[in-house]
Amino acid sequence: MEQDNRESWLNRVAVGMAPLFEGLGAPLPSRVRVAIGFTSRGAKGKAIGECWDNRCSGDGHFEIFIRPDLAHAPDAMPAQIAAILAHELVHAAVGIAAGHGKAFKRIAVGLGLVGPMRATTPGGGFLSAVAPILAAAGPLPHARLDTGGETTRPKKQATRMLKCECATCGYTVRTARKWLESAGAPLCPSEGHGPMVHDPLDAYEDVEGQD
Repeated sequence: MEQDNRESWLNRVAVGMAPLFEGLGAPLPSRVRVAIGFTSRGAKGKAIGECWDNRCSGDGHFEIFIRPDLAHAPDAMPAQIAAILAHELVHAAVGIAAGHGKAFKRIAVGLGLVGPMRATTPGGGFLSAVAPILAAAGPLPHARLDTGGETTRPKKQATRMLKCECATCGYTVRTARKWLESAGAPLCPSEGHGPMVHDPLDAYEDVEGQD
């Protein structure tokens, strides 16, 4: 069954897993939002999933994000995303303050997640339990996003060449900021004129443009 969008698929899987959580004595909160999108550290971050506390949400929802550039094989991706979703749902079920401690571990292991609790992976028990849930949810309407491609994100300007000027004769040159930081200002070639002057380095931070 084709889904309208990725979020509807995630919600179907979350609803399907709810009885598993109830069976472990850790029912899911009634207000949970799930989405495929970058975590708080963006595309350069390493987290594959993230759960925000419901106190951060304007309407009291736990907010779960699963990054869109996971490199799983297409046929394995639904189960892998379901495992990441399960991990984040455990946080919502036991409370963010519990971290990856005993309460988290009890539920995660009960679901069939294995490995270090900070980076669980789906074990055989989880894959067996989630298989009928995934079958009922239908095809995953998502493919890996290549974050190395073209986008409308702001692009940094090329490195600026900073102007250095002799306070005595006005002789000028330009050099990169890194040389000013590592070697200091250049010397004026005129005898006895000494180091040139330049504007404060913090006035020349890279400026981002907009596409």
